[in-house]
Amino acid sequence: MRRIVVEDFRVQRLLRAGGKHSYTIVRPDGAVDAEADSYLRTHEGSGSQKTYAYFLVDHLRWRSRERLTTATAEMTDLLRYMGAVGAMTAMPWGEPWRVPPQRPYGQSALQIAAACLKGFYLHSCSEKKVNEELRAELGVRRLPTQVDRGRAMLGHVVTSMPANPLAPRGAGRRRHPKMPPDGARTALLDAVRTARDAMVVKWLSDTSLRIGGLTGLHLVDLHLRENAGCGDCSSPHLHVCHRPGNLNRAAAKIKPDWRVVDGVVCGGEVYRASPAMVRSYFTYMTTEYTAHAAGHGMLLIQLSGFRKGEPWSADAARGMLRRAGRRALLGGRITPKAFRHRCTSAVMDAAPDDPRVAQTAGNWASARMVDEVYGHPDLHAPEFTAALRTVWGEGE
Repeated sequence: MRRIVVEDFRVQRLLRAGGKHSYTIVRPDGAVDAEADSYLRTHEGSGSQKTYAYFLVDHLRWRSRERLTTATAEMTDLLRYMGAVGAMTAMPWGEPWRVPPQRPYGQSALQIAAACLKGFYLHSCSEKKVNEELRAELGVRRLPTQVDRGRAMLGHVVTSMPANPLAPRGAGRRRHPKMPPDGARTALLDAVRTARDAMVVKWLSDTSLRIGGLTGLHLVDLHLRENAGCGDCSSPHLHVCHRPGNLNRAAAKIKPDWRVVDGVVCGGEVYRASPAMVRSYFTYMTTEYTAHAAGHGMLLIQLSGFRKGEPWSADAARGMLRRAGRRALLGGRITPKAFRHRCTSAVMDAAPDDPRVAQTAGNWASARMVDEVYGHPDLHAPEFTAALRTVWGEGE
C-alpha cells in the first residue's frame, strides 16, 4: 500500500520537457537535498537514476538516524549500513534497519546498493573536498580477470580495474535462474479471466519479453504479418522501443536506436511472434480493446474501474500474474522474469551448440553470459540422470 512520506527523506519525481522524468531526493523540510541531487544528475537520462534514487534515500534516512554526514562517515560506517540491509559483515551493525514488512536486500540489490554508495561518496567527497581518507578507501583497485580483459578495448594492456570494498563477497552468477513451475502456462490460461490476460501469458511464454517492454508496446510497434515494411524481420514480429514518455510509465530496459520511416517503426529490440501470439492478439483486439480503448495507441489497457481504457501498468500486469498463479494453485510467486528465463532455457535446449541463437532470440547482451547461465542440463535432464546412474553403477 502506498503512503505519503512526510518529515523524512523522500524521492521526488520530476516531469521534464518531452515527457521525460528525472528523480531527486527531498529533505524532511521539503527542500531538495543538494548533495544527493548533484550525484543523481550524473545519471540524468538513464534508468539508473531512478534505481539509485530509491537506494540512496534509504541510506540517507539511516545516515540521519546515525547522525553522520559525508565529512564524518567512515568506511566502518558504510560497512555497518551494508550489514544492516542484509550483507554478511564480520561486525555488529547496531539496531535493525529493515524491519518487517520490509525484507533484507537480496544479492542483486546488495550489489546495486554498494555501487550506489561508492559512487555517491566518491562524487560528494570530491565535490566538497572533504573526507579524503574515505575517498581513498573507496578508490581502491584490483587486478583484472580474464573476463575484464575480454570486455575492455585493448584489454591486454589493462593492469588494474576499479574495485568496490562495499560489494558483498561471493556474489557469483546464478546458475539456475528461477523459472515457472512445469505446466504453468496451461494452468495460468485456465485461471485468467480476460482475453488481455490470456494474451499476456502467451506473449510472455513464447518470447523473452521483459514486462516493462510488453506493457510499453504501442500498436505501431506490432508487425504481425509476413514481410512487414520495416525490413528488420520477414516473419511476424514486434519492436520494443524505449519511450520515456509513456502514459503508464512503462519503459523498455534496453535502449537501442529506433526510428519511424514513412510511418513504419524500425529498430529497437525485435522479437519474433508465434502463431499463438498472433491469434491471442486478434482475439483481444476484436473484443476487449475495441470496446474500451481510449485512443492513446498503447496495446494493453485497463478493463475496469474509473481508468477503464487507459494504459495498463507493469505493476498491474505483475499483480494479475500473481493472482492467477494463486487461483491455479501454482507453488511460489509467478513473476514475468521467470518466463524470460524459461524461454531462453528452452531455446538453449533446442540449439545447444550455439548460444548466439538464444542470445538473439532473447535480446541478451552477451552470448557468454547465456552459455554460462543456461548452457547446462537441469537436475532432471535425461543426460544428467543417465550420467549419475552410470556413476552410481546403475547404468548396466
